Amino acid sequence: MSLDPAGDPLDVDALLDDPKTRIVVCCGSGGVGKTTTAAALGLRAAERGRKVVVLTIDPARRLAQSMGIDSLDNVPRRVKGVQASEGASRSDSDKGGGGRRAGELHAMMLDMKRTFDEIVEAHADEDRAKAILSNPFYQSLSAGFAGTQEYMAMEKLGQLRSRDEWDLIVVDTPPSRSALDFLDAPKRLGSFLDGKLIRLLMAPAKVGGRAGMKFLNVGMSMMTGALGKLLGGQLLRDVQTFVAAMDTMFGGFRKRADATYRLLQAPGTAFLVVASPERDALREAAYFVERLAADDMPLAGLVLNRVHGSGAAELSAERALAAAESLEDREAESEEDAEVEGPAGAAGENLEASGIVDQDGGKVGGRNSSESEAPNSPEVPGSSLSTEDSDPVGSGASVEQLTAGLLRLHAERMRLLARERHTRDRFTALHPEVAVAEVAALPGDVHDLDGLRTIGDRLAERRV
Repeated sequence: MSLDPAGDPLDVDALLDDPKTRIVVCCGSGGVGKTTTAAALGLRAAERGRKVVVLTIDPARRLAQSMGIDSLDNVPRRVKGVQASEGASRSDSDKGGGGRRAGELHAMMLDMKRTFDEIVEAHADEDRAKAILSNPFYQSLSAGFAGTQEYMAMEKLGQLRSRDEWDLIVVDTPPSRSALDFLDAPKRLGSFLDGKLIRLLMAPAKVGGRAGMKFLNVGMSMMTGALGKLLGGQLLRDVQTFVAAMDTMFGGFRKRADATYRLLQAPGTAFLVVASPERDALREAAYFVERLAADDMPLAGLVLNRVHGSGAAELSAERALAAAESLEDREAESEEDAEVEGPAGAAGENLEASGIVDQDGGKVGGRNSSESEAPNSPEVPGSSLSTEDSDPVGSGASVEQLTAGLLRLHAERMRLLARERHTRDRFTALHPEVAVAEVAALPGDVHDLDGLRTIGDRLAERRV
């Protein structure tokens, strides 16, 4: 049993089955399960008959491992082992026969630098492309400039959608400090590449002639002198060479970023905000929900991952603790009674040993007579199980102590459930319009297609 449902449930299967849904974007803060969610959604959609590609920007490469692929790169790779599910669509040849048809699942991992190289190669002639690709400033920019990863994710999404090869594209957004970086960074980088500084560096070449030389000698000398001191003369020369080579491409970066941004606002796109039932993750999710609404982007709902549950939720934490304390008090009283009523002298020992004196319950000997006799009992030859090894929590633990320990563990679990419920309810109170899908926590990590199927089943489970 998991958290009580709150708000409208998210119908994941209806979203994936709708042919109008062409892009699903999984977004949220880091460490909440975006990659696993994206992979599970892609697999479920494929097994329901759609041709799907999953684009991940996950440095841990868990997606490739869970899909049985040695490695992912900038080219979509087909995933083997996709099976038709009961909800899969029927092909024309199968209609009437009741046959089910599985779709296809492809996966790829964004190669940020390779994507940037492809843009250069596609929009510059061969000589200019070589000059750009070999430029030191370009190499630094394409490998790790702030915002480059998010911009290239948008570029790759635009490329995939323009090919119209897949029914559905599932995007695992970059792991950023803020979930908003995925929307903001492309515009920032596009503004930089098409901004005033770049245009100013381009100006002397465009003006040309005597006027250009005058501009360069008077205005640029002051700016380049200051930048040279700040950045170093060689870096500044690399930037100017890069700008000269990229002259024909400036403007295209911002234009394509804007086009992809509009694509994200289109009706065929659906955003899924992924979070865990923790305060910081849901606070970030709330920010993202508000940002998507402000930018008129279509939000499908919230995926709440790793929700804990209990098979005995009717036993509250308070009752469990009270029962544990009662058992512990009873155990303590029994031990005190045993000490007071214990054997006194050799005569008492002889009487108990001979069985003349009966103890509570008609048992002969002390309360834990079997334990007290164990050290004097001969070991069974060849047996590796001793009396101490057979005790799972320590020597001398009784049934009451074991039960009390389990009750305390249950109380901790119920407190955790209460915290998760409270945190989730605060989110749904602020955003009652957001549909929610809760995914129960798994006992271990997902490392294969079966694990992804389990996640998909839990995503599609609509609690009422």
